[in-house]
Amino acid sequence: MFRKRILLASLLKPVNDTRMYAKLGLSLTKLAAAEVHIVGFTATVPEQSPITFHPIFNFKRISWGRLAAQWSFWKLLKQVNPEVLVVCTHELLPLAWFYKKRHGGKLVYDIQENYQLNLETQLVYGSVMGKLLGKLVRFVETLIAPQVDHFLLAEASYAQELPFIENRGTILQNKYKAPASVIQFERQIPVHLHEAAPLKLLYSGTLSELYGVLQAISFAEQIHTINPSTSLTIIGYAPDTGFLEKVRARIKDLAYIQLIGGDHLVPHSQILQMERNCQVGLMPYQPHPSTFGCVPTKLFEYLANGLVIIAQQNRLWQNILQEKDAGVCLDFTAPISKENIEEILNRTYYSLGLPKDVYWETEEVELTIIFQNLLQ
Repeated sequence: MFRKRILLASLLKPVNDTRMYAKLGLSLTKLAAAEVHIVGFTATVPEQSPITFHPIFNFKRISWGRLAAQWSFWKLLKQVNPEVLVVCTHELLPLAWFYKKRHGGKLVYDIQENYQLNLETQLVYGSVMGKLLGKLVRFVETLIAPQVDHFLLAEASYAQELPFIENRGTILQNKYKAPASVIQFERQIPVHLHEAAPLKLLYSGTLSELYGVLQAISFAEQIHTINPSTSLTIIGYAPDTGFLEKVRARIKDLAYIQLIGGDHLVPHSQILQMERNCQVGLMPYQPHPSTFGCVPTKLFEYLANGLVIIAQQNRLWQNILQEKDAGVCLDFTAPISKENIEEILNRTYYSLGLPKDVYWETEEVELTIIFQNLLQ
């Protein structure tokens, strides 16, 4: 049977990226009429996968190689000749639009960030340059939007934040999907932290100032003074080497805190396994416009794996934690009293059981319907 080609494309995300490969890609391989390809940054290609990988990008983030990668992408487009092109980053939108104009097919834009908001507020490129880049990205998105056949939204908030979508989007949150390599387990429910010995805290994901890894360390120090069996595992990658040295210096004399990764990427399966080994997941994000309306991937992972979640004050996250009896929100930027810590440790969590609505399979159903229509 003739199968139509779907190409998922990202410039900076690795070909084995959790959302692009493990969620979108593998879900689309279940369509009998589809042949799935992924193009992205160089990374280890999963073995025995039904997907064809094209790890053609390999450059320093700020370099001419990033611009030259556009030509590599164009050559690959003509080679693969996809019927449906899924763009997972704004940087590939112009060539994706040009390809559709010349060769036809369908164009899908998987929006994983509010790029304008992030560029203008996170100050990665400075204040002035960040605002210019943010406005340029929004201009390109708005200009090409009428040619996009469908938008996939990683966050529900994007439907209100991005007016160019115009009711043509479907929310597909980054809900939890366990890889086959992760050993299945069942956590004892409900969870009583005061019975945990040792008490294992976890900070996972990107190590950065914005995401609050330093606040996680301070929190672990405070817990440790009350419960000396407490340990903290920090696992993830730090894109800023200067900040990584700051983290290493901060924990140098704290034997109960270990760092895994830091200067290199950590396999997602290893992070998930660490979630199984710990009882508490920390989300000490610093209050910031770019994260205020988002539900981090790790929140779904922590919920699915039964971790007690201690998160920065955020109305959206607090509502989720209260509904699922899964944790508490507090202000990581202020000292936490001994009474508050003891209250956190003595509470009972997940009294209603583990939540059922945090798994990717519910999003997969929506994704399948969308692409069945696009492939017709």
